Amino acid sequence: MSSIRRRALDAAITLVGTEGVRALTHGRVDAAASLPPGSTSNHFRTRAALLAGVIEWIATAERAEGGFPGTIDTAEGLVAMLQHALELESGSGATRTRARYALFLEALDEEAAAPLREQRRIFEEWTRATLMRIGGAEAAAGTRMLMATCDGLLLHRVTVDPDAPMDDAIRRAVNAAIGA
Repeated sequence: MSSIRRRALDAAITLVGTEGVRALTHGRVDAAASLPPGSTSNHFRTRAALLAGVIEWIATAERAEGGFPGTIDTAEGLVAMLQHALELESGSGATRTRARYALFLEALDEEAAAPLREQRRIFEEWTRATLMRIGGAEAAAGTRMLMATCDGLLLHRVTVDPDAPMDDAIRRAVNAAIGA
């Protein structure tokens, strides 16, 4: 990827994450990235293409930054991994997280939103398999409850209280899912 395209996408994420989707214009991205006027539109001809590019870039950046968790065989390991992920996404990745939420709400084009939805589906499958390994089929049935708990904690941390404690809530949700 060219450095100009990368700078434009990083600036676009910052704009969306700090000012909302309406702030996403080619001109504002050029200015935020300190690029010559027209640079962003050379890479993304339309606003729809820019939105799709930003969505794909968020998914790519999240996969590259956090990798994908390996096999976890214990409830404590799952709690630790989820807490680490939420700390990352509500700390250094908070602007990107806000942008992801805004884009989920605004992305009416299913094709454009596909990278974020696919990433979510993969993580849900991983969580279900991890809960199955730890506590069997009944635990796997708690996948959506556990993910909803984590989603709520993350949303709370990026919108209300960046230092809100998570450990107890995550531990309770994991224990509820595995029946402990």
